Amino acid sequence: MLLIFDLDGTLINTIDDLGQACNHALSACGFPTHKIEDYPRLVGNGINKLIERALPEEHRNEATVLRLREHFVPFYDQHNCDLTRPYDGIPELLYELKQQGHTLAVASNKYQAATEKIVAHYFPNTFDVVLGERAGIPRKPDPQIVWDILASLPSTINHKPSTLYIGDSLVDAATAKATNLPFVACTWGFCTQKQLAQAQPNYMIHHPSEIVQIIQANE
Repeated sequence: MLLIFDLDGTLINTIDDLGQACNHALSACGFPTHKIEDYPRLVGNGINKLIERALPEEHRNEATVLRLREHFVPFYDQHNCDLTRPYDGIPELLYELKQQGHTLAVASNKYQAATEKIVAHYFPNTFDVVLGERAGIPRKPDPQIVWDILASLPSTINHKPSTLYIGDSLVDAATAKATNLPFVACTWGFCTQKQLAQAQPNYMIHHPSEIVQIIQANE
């Protein structure tokens, strides 16, 4: 089976490092910063959208976002593994899935270089495909990232019904819907359970180990 995982809020808790990087960029450009606990509501659509949401409303324009991004990216590249940690049960789940012979992929709205670095750091030699935000490719919930994952794999892997899309956000729910894939909603991430329920996921889980049961039910 092919299992496509979101990264932030699904496999790893990145909020502290994202918040620190965004606050660094805001401060460097003379804008007020936010409490780290405010950042879960700002993430989910890539770095540019995070910066835009963090800015005062009257300064939310492309030029200002790009100016802050110039401060954000170098800082985040240096510090994106400082406080980030896998969620409890994720390393054990991934090991079990690899042992069972499943194909694993990451589909993230984090820019490609950071996505690759973080996945390699926390989950070395684990994922068959790792895709993040790339120039000229629309971000999730656009389905292109899923099509690119499928295109990179052997043609013998049929995405219906042998694929699950696993994520923690409404963006992930919309991505799964756009690709007609079963959506597994993770309640330990950045969305509330109530928000996820409104997206009507195929499955809602509270611990990574429950994914094994879902796989067994779909095989």
